Amino acid sequence: MTSFGLSIFVLGLSYLFTVYSRPAGVHLRNMNSFIRAVQQVEDSNPGISPLALVRALRRTAGHDDAMTIHFLGASYNLSDAEVLETAILNASSFSFFDKAIHHIVTDNGEERGVVLTPDGTTVALAPLLLGIESGLKAKMDGKPAVGLFSLTLGRTLGLSFLSLQDFPPSYRLGPNGCWDNVDYPKVFKLSQAATLATDAVINGGMDGAILGTDLSNLSAHEPSQALSDILKGYYSFILHEGRGLDALTKHISPRRREISRAILEPLDLHSQVMETLALVWKLEKTEWIAFDTGLGKVVKDGLERFVHKYWDCPQIIPRCQWGAKANRGTPLPLSLPLRFLYVHHTYEPSSPCLSFPNCSRDMRSMQRYHQEDRGWSDIGYSFVVGSDGYVYEGRGWKQLGTHTRGRNDVGYGVSIIGNYTATLPSRHAMDLLRHRLVRCAVDGGGLIANFTLHGHRQVVNYTSCPGDAFFSEIRTWEHFRD
Repeated sequence: MTSFGLSIFVLGLSYLFTVYSRPAGVHLRNMNSFIRAVQQVEDSNPGISPLALVRALRRTAGHDDAMTIHFLGASYNLSDAEVLETAILNASSFSFFDKAIHHIVTDNGEERGVVLTPDGTTVALAPLLLGIESGLKAKMDGKPAVGLFSLTLGRTLGLSFLSLQDFPPSYRLGPNGCWDNVDYPKVFKLSQAATLATDAVINGGMDGAILGTDLSNLSAHEPSQALSDILKGYYSFILHEGRGLDALTKHISPRRREISRAILEPLDLHSQVMETLALVWKLEKTEWIAFDTGLGKVVKDGLERFVHKYWDCPQIIPRCQWGAKANRGTPLPLSLPLRFLYVHHTYEPSSPCLSFPNCSRDMRSMQRYHQEDRGWSDIGYSFVVGSDGYVYEGRGWKQLGTHTRGRNDVGYGVSIIGNYTATLPSRHAMDLLRHRLVRCAVDGGGLIANFTLHGHRQVVNYTSCPGDAFFSEIRTWEHFRD
C-alpha cells in the first residue's frame, strides 16, 4: 500500500471505527433488541422528540467528528442531552447502547456495531442513525436534507476506495459475514479482510439514506413518529401469501437496493464523493491529499464496482446464514462463463416463503432431501429465490451443481421456492431472477452475454418443472429459446 493509501486508511479509521476495547456483552445483537431498548428510553421520557433521542444516541456513541458536526451540529449542544444520555445508559439491563453503535472490526475479523435485522441482513447502526438524524433535522428546519449522502455513504465509499487504491476495485468494498447463531446472534464474523465499507456499513448507509430522505420530505408541521416506530415501520413487517412484496408500496428493508438506487442514482455520485472527500480534507486540514491526480479515476472505478455489487446484483443470503451443512464431497469448479441458465421451481416446498426464517428452513429442508434421500453431496441448485425479497446461495457462482441432468457443467440452475403448476411466483421474485440475478451473472463473468434460458423440462424429459404456469411465463423472457 502506498503512503498515500495508508494515510487515507488511517483517516478512514478515525471516522468509521471507534476504538472499543471492552469485551462484547451477552446481549443479542439484533434490530429487535435495539428497537426495544430505544422504546424503553422513550417510555421513560414521555414526549421526547425522535431528533433529541437520535442526537443523544450520537453523543453516547461518541460520534461528534468534524464532518458530522459540520452538517448536523454538535450533539452536546442539545439542552436535554445530559438527561437523555443518563436515561440511555440506564435504560437497558445489558447496556445495549454503549456497545451497539460503536463500529469496529477486531483483529480476528469480528465486526461490532452491527445488528441482525429480521429479514436476515446485517446493518451497521452508525450510518443508519446519521441518516435518520439528517432527515429529522431537515424536517424540523423545513429545508432539504444537507449532507445526507456524505454522512451515510459518500464518506465511507470515498475513503474505502482511496485507502485500497493499490488493490483491484473488487477488493475495495465489503465483505459480508455470518452470525454465530441467527436465533441468538452475539458474534458477527467477516468472511475475509475488512474494508472501511463492509456490507453491513453499506447496508446501514443505504437504509440511512432511504429513511433520511423519507423523513426530510415530511412537512415540518406533520407529527413525528417515535424513533422506535420509524425503525419498526422499516424493519418489522409481515408479508402475506398471495400479496407479498408485490402488494407493498412503503419502504422496507428487503427493497433497500432498488429504493436507494432510485433515490441516489439521479445524483452525480462521482461529484458527490469527490466533494465529500474535499470537505473531509478541509476539515482535517489535509488538503494536500487532493493534489493526487489519480483520485478521480480511483473514485470512478470504485463507484462502478459499488453499482455492480450493491445495485445491479441482488442481495444474496450466504450459505452460513441460512444454516447450510458442509458439502459432503469435493466441490468441482465450473468453467466460466457459462452458456445456459436453467429455471426450476422447487415443487416441494410447495408454498412461497415470505420471511427469512421460513426461507432458511426451506433451504435446509431441500439440502437435507438432496443429501439424505438423493445421495447428492449438497443442495443441487446454484441459487434459490425466495418471495421474501432475497436470493439464497446454493452451490454459488463457481461450483458445479446437481440441478439439470447432463447439463450441470454448462449452466446455472436457479429455482424459485414454491409449486408453480397453476399459479405464478410473485412479480418481485421473478424480477429478482429475470433482471437482477441475470445481470449480476453477465456483468460478473458468470454467464455469456448471449446466454440461453431454458426451463428444466426442455432438457430433461421426465419432469414438468418449472410448472405449467411458470413455464408459460418464462417463454416470454429475454434469452428464452425453444
